[in-house]
Parts: sequence; C-alpha cells; structure tokens
Amino acid sequence: MQVKEKLAEGPGKMFPPLCWLFLMRSLIALQGAAAQEVPSHIEFSFGKFRNVSLPKNVTVEAVVSKIPADITYIVFQFHTQHQNATLSYDRIPTVSSSQTGFDVGLLSPLRLLQRSLQWYLLSPEGSPVAGTAVILPYRQSDPVPGGCNLEFNLSIDASIYLHYNLFETIIRFAPANIGYARGSSPPLCDVNMGQNSRWRLQYDVYQYFLPENNLSEELLITHIQKVANVQEMTANGRRLVTLTSNDKTMVSFSSIPGQGVIYSVIVRDPLLNTSASYVPVHTYGCSFTSMLDNCYTLGKVSTKVLFTMLGIAGLLICFFGHRFFKSELFCVGFAFVAFLFFILITRTSSLDYDLRLALATVMGVVGGVLLVLCWWRSGSVLLCVIVVGMILGFLVSSTFFFTPIGNFQIFRSDAVFWVTFSSIVMLFPLIFLRWPREGNITACAIVGGYAVVLAVNSYIYTSLSYIVLDILKRALNNDFSRAFTDVPFQAIGEYPSIITEELFNPPAR
Repeated sequence: MQVKEKLAEGPGKMFPPLCWLFLMRSLIALQGAAAQEVPSHIEFSFGKFRNVSLPKNVTVEAVVSKIPADITYIVFQFHTQHQNATLSYDRIPTVSSSQTGFDVGLLSPLRLLQRSLQWYLLSPEGSPVAGTAVILPYRQSDPVPGGCNLEFNLSIDASIYLHYNLFETIIRFAPANIGYARGSSPPLCDVNMGQNSRWRLQYDVYQYFLPENNLSEELLITHIQKVANVQEMTANGRRLVTLTSNDKTMVSFSSIPGQGVIYSVIVRDPLLNTSASYVPVHTYGCSFTSMLDNCYTLGKVSTKVLFTMLGIAGLLICFFGHRFFKSELFCVGFAFVAFLFFILITRTSSLDYDLRLALATVMGVVGGVLLVLCWWRSGSVLLCVIVVGMILGFLVSSTFFFTPIGNFQIFRSDAVFWVTFSSIVMLFPLIFLRWPREGNITACAIVGGYAVVLAVNSYIYTSLSYIVLDILKRALNNDFSRAFTDVPFQAIGEYPSIITEELFNPPAR
C-alpha cells in the first residue's frame, strides 16, 4: 500500500526539481561538446567569394565538390583585416600542413579521379575571426605558384610573405613550377634549365592601393575581391616589375603608414600563354593592435608639435618671407642643419626617436642663428641666398625622383642616384647668383608651401609628403635603394597643387 502511494505521487516527488535542473544542464553541455567536436561545414563554388565567420574554439570545414576532370589543382584563399586565421589541410594543423596569418592560402594538387576536396579553418588565438574566402581552379597548362618551394614550410607554397618597417615593405615568394597533368609527378625544378622547365616562367608583381584614410574592414573585403585572381588584378592593379626565373623572388617597396595596399604576384608561362596568381597580401604599414602608434593613432606627439610649428612658420614665409629676410634666414638655417643632423645622429647612434628629434631641433636653432649672424656680420646677401637655393634645389630634386623616373633601374645604384641628386641641388644656387631676388621669392613660396603640406601630414597622411620622406628613408636605410617608391595621389594632396597653380598662374586682366 505504501509503495502504491509513492508511485502515485509521480516522478516530481521521486526526483526533486534540482535533480531535473542538473540533468537538463548536463544534456545541454553534452550537446554543446558534440557540436564542437563536429566541425561546421561550408560548401564553396569556384570563383565565388563567401564571407566566413570563425567562432571561438570551433573548426570550420570548407568543402568543394563536383570538381571537373580538367581541373589539375585548386587554390583556397582566406583574408582577414588584422586577425590571424589558420588554414590547414588537416583538421589538426601542423607546421607542414597549415598557414597562419591575415592572408592565407593553400594549393592542393588533385588526384586522378578526385571529385571533392576539403580544408579546415580555425582561429589560432581563441577569439572569433571574420574574413572572406574564395576557391580558384587551374588546369594542367597553368603554372603552379610556389611549386618549387625550398624555403618555406609547405611542399607547395602559393603564399606571399610580407614584412614591413618604417622604411620599406618587402614581399617574398617561392618559385613556381610549370603545369602538369592531374595525377602525374611534377616536373623537376632544378635539373633542366631549358625552355621545357620552370626557368621559362616570368613573375609580374602588382600593386593595388585602397581608398585613402579608410581603415574599415568592409572596404578591404570589397577590394580584396577585385584582385584575388589573374583577370581582376591585371585589370585593376598596377604592374610594377617583371622578374625572370633568374631573379631573386623578393621585391621591396616604400612603406606608407596608414595607407592600405594590396600586393600580388602573377606567374606567367610565355610558351603556353597561361598564368596563375599567388595569394594576394595586404598591409597598412602599421599595427591595428599596438598600444602606441597604431593605425588609428599614427604619429608621435613630438612629431606633430614640431611640424605644426614648422607649418605655421612655412605659411608666414610663403607670403611674407622675402619682406622679413632675417626670419626667413633663421627658418632656412634651421631646416638645413636640423635635417642633416637628424640623418647623422640616426645613422651613428641608437638613441630614442624623441631624443634624436629634440637634439636635431636644438642643432637646427643653432644653425638658424648662425645663418642670421653670417648675414649680419658679412652683409653679403648672395652668400645667404646660396643656402636658400640649396633648400629649393633639394625640394626640386626630391620631386624629380618622386616621379616614375625614380624607379628606373639605373637609379638603384646609390652612386648614380646621389651624384644625380646632388647635381640638381647645386644647380639652383648657381641660378640664384644670377637672379637672387627672384630666386628668393620663388623659394619662399615653394618651400613655405611645402612646409604646410608636411604639417598637414602630421595629422592626415598625404602622398605629397613622400617627396621628401622617400629621400630621408634612402639616406637612413642602406637597403632602401631597391624599394619601389610609388604612392597614390590622394585627394588631400590636390589642394596644395591647386593653390600653387593659382599662385603662379593668376587670372589675366
């Protein structure tokens, strides 16, 4: 009778509510663990981009199926803005089977009857990652990017490795191999150097600038999709150089902090008239995660203070410099000595940047005072105007090498470059000796106006500032001579150009 009464009370009496709650939570936890053990599954189509989100501690499986029989190998690309992502051949990534970075890619040769292929994506840092992915197919006549890799970890590595510092951005990549049929062995890389080997291949290096002053992730994803394959990059990018198989697979560019740039390499087979693309890489020349001087807070306070003062002085000199000759001489002497002393102290010491800038400022003040005293003591205007002419000559010579002429192969030689540069600089003091008044007025207008451009550059990066910055980088860095110095002409740089044109071309009356 007592047993029947207990059974009649139902399960709610025999299992208290706390027990039911514990049981429910256990089932939910088991379901979550099972969901994590089974990777997410994403189907891809050839050439179509998909935005992919990688959850925390979850492996995402990317799959392509129904591969046509004429496809020999496939390249999988995944791009993020500034978060690392790991792309692997295997579910458990290893050093020899995976890539980690912002722009990762894997090249997968296909077996004879293979109809499907899969890769695995995950976040190596344990935080959610978002990016865009695409799968590109290639046939047996197409060259194989990174097919003769001997330097990096993967056996076939179609990635481009990018490194940047204050002065330059360097990209490196593995040599390619000629195409081969599906299921067959790849041609040997270094046995034969004839036209039937990989030595006939050529490499076109492309550069693509993102819109200025825009660090949004959506913008990067949109433009990455414009340059991911051969046809898109050749249509939208700018080819800078073509390398042969005998050249070193490394190219250097001038760093542009805060400016988004995409680099890509397209390998071409001139014999078969085919081509294939390495995995494009991007850089902003700065860090998104650094606590100091990241992409959102570029520029040190000391630099902004100094160049703001120089900009104000340059604005006054631009319009009133010739009338206030002593003030002009002080500013010219300051710029001349401070620039040379900064180069000297940077090349000969390892002092902190702020300290070097402070010492250069002090020496600049000394130089400005000495130039004023030289004029006051000797009373010779011509002697002082020569220094003014050298400043204008420096700016004109820098502008000359800022054009595409500066990328000519002959100017890769430091001797040729500096002799030509100095010759242009010294030409202007000679002109000033003949026309001192007209030359001084012209120098005040141009040099003063450019000082304003440098002041603006302390807050908003402008391409015109690299007229002088590229020369400074070359003077400070021994390896900068091999860097390409192309920069985008930004909208902010148009205003000084328009103002200068209006000043030198007044309306007819």
